[in-house]
Amino acid sequence: MALTQLDRDIQHTLAGLSGVERGSLKNAVILITGACGFLGYFFLHLLRQFGKDLGIKKVIALDNFMLGTPPWLGKFKEDPLFSIKNFNVIYDDIAGIEGAERADYVIHMASIASPHFYRTYPIETLDANIWGLRNLLDFYKKKNPRGFLFFSSSEIYGDPDPVSIPTDEEYYGYVSITGPRSCYDESKRFGETMCMLFAKQYNMPIGVARPFNNYGPGMKLTDKRVPADFALAIFEGRNIEVLSSGSPTRTFCYIADAVTGYLKILLYGKYDYFNIGIEKPEITIQQLAEQYVRAGQSTMGYQGTIHYGTSGDPNYLTNNPQRRCPDISKARRILGYNPLIPVEEGIERFLCFISKTDKSEYYW
Repeated sequence: MALTQLDRDIQHTLAGLSGVERGSLKNAVILITGACGFLGYFFLHLLRQFGKDLGIKKVIALDNFMLGTPPWLGKFKEDPLFSIKNFNVIYDDIAGIEGAERADYVIHMASIASPHFYRTYPIETLDANIWGLRNLLDFYKKKNPRGFLFFSSSEIYGDPDPVSIPTDEEYYGYVSITGPRSCYDESKRFGETMCMLFAKQYNMPIGVARPFNNYGPGMKLTDKRVPADFALAIFEGRNIEVLSSGSPTRTFCYIADAVTGYLKILLYGKYDYFNIGIEKPEITIQQLAEQYVRAGQSTMGYQGTIHYGTSGDPNYLTNNPQRRCPDISKARRILGYNPLIPVEEGIERFLCFISKTDKSEYYW
């Protein structure tokens, strides 16, 4: 049977782990919050495909389905490796989840990450990153998990000074505490403070990931982030709309590379914090759109062009960073993290996935 694009991506992710890292997962119970989002899609499919080979004992996948229930989840409900639960990490009691107390690894990514949606649900976003995290830390502080991964964000850096780009982990950030993005940015920053304090007070092996602009299979096309917007336009045969001048710059890290980094942090077994992304190329949004057009032409026969417009949302560009580019030398040195997929290849992989996969996996 021919490998799908997702199969190849999952194999790429696991190839980036050492034998010791893969061996650390043997007989493990893994608990994941926010399991049905973009990153959860990739994590769950990886564990479903290779859970037996890795010796995984159980995966407890929690989500409150606030933004909908993905159709792809059905196959996991039928798999005995997985326990799928409707759970709100903000106020539900984790002690009531069967097997939660036996979790060897905890992955907390229950937070809205799309600016459109976290500005629509700001209190819920803040609460998941603060009270949800606090509930998990309180529950696991004396249960000795082997790894606890908190998903922070590159948004904690705000709009960095040009002399601090590429941005390393010791940059303090230039962040508005009252702007439309502050519910996300500031709750992630405070969440990191909690992680540091619990790691010191209770010797918890907490790893903090700071993702830089992930994209790829698992990203819902109606997510409202730029890589999803551009892919949606190609999927629907529309012109790509750039709702800015197109001049802000980013680096874009393909999901198969990013998840390798996240697993490395989880399995590191010590408190630390890491940028996870790819350091080059740093390109403009206009250049990203142009690459989507080229990849769309070759993979899906796309015939649209790029149009420039203005968002009807008055806060769409407020506090939007002009540049975002990570320094990942710390993750390279300590974790052996080495992202390999350039953005032009990643976009082709993403569009290949869309063109050859049932749309219920990415369009619902």
